[in-house]
Amino acid sequence: MRGLNKEKVASLKNAFVMSEEKRSMFKMQHKRKLMRRLAAFTAVTLIILGTLLSGLITQTGSLKEKEQELAEAKSTLSGLEQQQKQSEEELVRLQDDEYIAELARKDYFLSDDGEIIFNIPEENENVQNTEQ
Repeated sequence: MRGLNKEKVASLKNAFVMSEEKRSMFKMQHKRKLMRRLAAFTAVTLIILGTLLSGLITQTGSLKEKEQELAEAKSTLSGLEQQQKQSEEELVRLQDDEYIAELARKDYFLSDDGEIIFNIPEENENVQNTEQ
């Protein structure tokens, strides 16, 4: 019913009504500009945040890979340090003539005067023979 009444009412064309219409048009235009600026600012902000987030994710993945490589390198280093320690001990033992003589007897079946060498199979070989 109210919609019907508006059609019957004529609008006034005085200075106050005209200034109010201009003011409302200005506010509407101002509101549109404000909304456009806010939309543009939001779009730019989202693009920047997306870029930063992408970089953060990439760096996090890279950091995990580097940490894994570091752990592998540390384990390799500890193994190599142990091997170096064993090599240094072997080097010190190789300075001893008695140790060299023992190695020669063991590996090359060399003997001193009056010694007889018997080759006895070790336990591992016995186990392998029984399995076959």
